[in-house]
Amino acid sequence: MKDDYDGPILEIEDLSISFFTRLREIPAVMDFSVRVRPGEAVGLVGESGCGKSTVALGVMQDLGKNGRIVGGSIKFKGRNLNKMSQEELRHIRGSEIAMIYQEPMASLNPAMKISKQLMEVPMIHKGVSKEEAYERALQVVTDVKLPDPKRILDSYPHQLSGGQQQRIVIALALMAEPALLILDEPTTALDVTVEAAVVQLVKELGEKYGTSMLFISHNLGLVLETCDRICVMYSGEAVETGSIEDVFDKMQHPYTQALFRSIPLPGADKNARPLVAIPGNFPLPHERPPGCNFGPRCDYFEEGRCDAMDRIPMEDVPGDDRHRSRCLKFKEIDWNAPLVSTSTNEKSEPGKVVLKMDNLKKYYEVAANALFGSSGEKKVVKANETLSFEARESETLAIVGESGCGKSTFAKVLMGLETATDGQILLDNRNIESTPIEKRDTQTVADVQMVFQNPFDTLNPSMTVGRQIMRALEIFEHGNSDEERRQEMLRLLDLVKLPRAFAERMPRQLSGGQKQRVGIARAFAGGARIVVADEPVSALDVSVQAAVTDLLMEIQREQKTTLLFISHDLSIVRYLSDRVMVMYLGHVVELGTTDQVFAPPYHPYTEALLSAVPIADTHVEKTHIVLEGDIPSAMNPPSGCPFQTRCRWKDKVPGGLCDKEVPPVRVMAGGHQIKCHLADTEFDAMEPVIKIAAE
Repeated sequence: MKDDYDGPILEIEDLSISFFTRLREIPAVMDFSVRVRPGEAVGLVGESGCGKSTVALGVMQDLGKNGRIVGGSIKFKGRNLNKMSQEELRHIRGSEIAMIYQEPMASLNPAMKISKQLMEVPMIHKGVSKEEAYERALQVVTDVKLPDPKRILDSYPHQLSGGQQQRIVIALALMAEPALLILDEPTTALDVTVEAAVVQLVKELGEKYGTSMLFISHNLGLVLETCDRICVMYSGEAVETGSIEDVFDKMQHPYTQALFRSIPLPGADKNARPLVAIPGNFPLPHERPPGCNFGPRCDYFEEGRCDAMDRIPMEDVPGDDRHRSRCLKFKEIDWNAPLVSTSTNEKSEPGKVVLKMDNLKKYYEVAANALFGSSGEKKVVKANETLSFEARESETLAIVGESGCGKSTFAKVLMGLETATDGQILLDNRNIESTPIEKRDTQTVADVQMVFQNPFDTLNPSMTVGRQIMRALEIFEHGNSDEERRQEMLRLLDLVKLPRAFAERMPRQLSGGQKQRVGIARAFAGGARIVVADEPVSALDVSVQAAVTDLLMEIQREQKTTLLFISHDLSIVRYLSDRVMVMYLGHVVELGTTDQVFAPPYHPYTEALLSAVPIADTHVEKTHIVLEGDIPSAMNPPSGCPFQTRCRWKDKVPGGLCDKEVPPVRVMAGGHQIKCHLADTEFDAMEPVIKIAAE
């Protein structure tokens, strides 16, 4: 450490934060306590709205005009931050406490070169010279593993990829060597492979600089991989704190248990062991129940006891290292009891082929100098290269890969929002690849529907929920009268498990998960044969994810729908898909059943993807593979195999074949397809990436 202070770096005691509106005081955080020791990383987890970011903003003393600390204290190195003057706070912020936000572009100035933005920090906080600041910037950019640091320093933010921008924001935070680093969902917007590299980086830098960390996330797997301790929050309160091992393996709060039951860990199965969604909804801050906040959603709730006290205190769990729980019954509950109400589902057998793609290609032509609108030479962006697969009735086919691999382009061509450059798409043996959506007949439009990633952007804010679903029914020419359509709209609300009263509500009155259900109801309004679900749960909390995923599965079983599930979350893919297609730079590099794709032999890219998935299970051991470099541009793809620039197996292929030729599709046992030059002996010797250690 930079000084001889040896107590906790951050000590939050009984903190309460409220926001004041004209109508009322809204308590956002209550009676919250957490400690971060020197060099320790503490993970703060919980659903949206539980107060995680409010705690972080409280530490930064940045609660805006209507936010106030109304109780408790926040001490940094023993000094009370609430009592400091603006001048003292200005000295501490940025130099002693730094914060990394979720959206990297919000922290970077688009009009300034990276070098200038980084050099400002030590020049302002440490008073160093320009030359020294440049050397320090060069060192930190090298530390965050960015290629060609001098070129990066000479770039503007828009010239960097999302992962590179996030690394610059981390570099920015580290420029003054802070004692405490607060990370607020720093990897949410990044691909899983980039996320793995950033998380590894944060860990290494924490050790190198001796920085303490407060890591805010809703991803339990990430917290397991980055933190020493964890604090679980629910509705403004800490409900359980302890070491990672204690909380993950010996949880002592019903909410923590419910969270773990709603995420797809190894062993979960959509038919044999479905996920268990947390019943009910998260309480609004001004409508919290009496007693235990989690009471109305808790399996162990006892009337007259759990709701009798005004506040439930935090208690120590005997025998564990600083393990505490906010539950009156934690000593009575049998935490190892098996799930009683486990429902099982009928496995639906895939039917006839509904959709067939044959050598589909989608190229875009752009001006080589598109920025300045020159009409000179043209460049071709190869978004999809020779895509071939088929999908059957009642089947879930997952399409995985990093951003820019062509997943969404192929979805657009299927929907008719784009037309194919070459190849064909057959829907029930009818060619649709060249028919744009405005020329498709009503039945074809109704047959292929989409559920989008962000439910907020897909609903009309000025129309009631019922009206939006009825409008879809009108377009699909369903029913002969408004009354018939109204009845069908109410049936669709039942189907997505929303109360019928929601028909009169406006989108702004719904939570994210409820909005996504309306989007699903609308997609199924025309009796869709194929539903393209483009990251449909990535914007939702884990507990809501389980409910929405389950809902999609249930509707699929009833309606025999074909589900094309586009995702980068391989845990969910493993849980719900029957087959998996892995894409890289417009190519299908692997295609097989879920069991085939998740077990060796793998395509080298699939292997790296699996290694990058954060899994919230202390018994899982993973082979650690971090991909070097960024995805090449589709405008200028590498020669030969598209993956050869990042492949760790390339040296095993003789004669530089990977540089020269696109690999053929190899068909392994059981129809498992892999597009790779590796010899059979190499494939046979591959080890599993994810292993479950013996108890």
